Amino acid sequence: MIKITKLALIFIISVTLISSALAESTFFEEGKIKYKEKKYEESKFLFQRSIVFNPKDQHSYLYLAKIYKFEENKREEEKNINTVLLLDPKNEEANYLLMEIELKKSNYSKVKELAENFTKICNKLCNKKILILESLENLEPKNES
Repeated sequence: MIKITKLALIFIISVTLISSALAESTFFEEGKIKYKEKKYEESKFLFQRSIVFNPKDQHSYLYLAKIYKFEENKREEEKNINTVLLLDPKNEEANYLLMEIELKKSNYSKVKELAENFTKICNKLCNKKILILESLENLEPKNES
């Protein structure tokens, strides 16, 4: 009888853990679909639910940052980008988005620092670095003596 109880308990715990993992994955995948359909409020809710199940889900934070960028909520956008970079410092898309934010803030030294780091990690977005540096050169104050 004790063996049956232990087996039943193990089975219940296993099913619970598996369904929890599947729920997290489902929320993220559904969020991506809603994001592609430009249903940002629905996708934001799904990404937030995904984070509840897996607080280290850098992809959900990145999508949330993109949604907040669209909504022009700069504070939340930057907060989510920083979370992505905390979880994965080599995330090139998050690095690029942070460079854009710092460029808009006219924080030239931070943009240069991020650009140097971006050069080391870029695979897909390397051409974007050139655009950022050109923008930086155009905006940086000239030393005319």
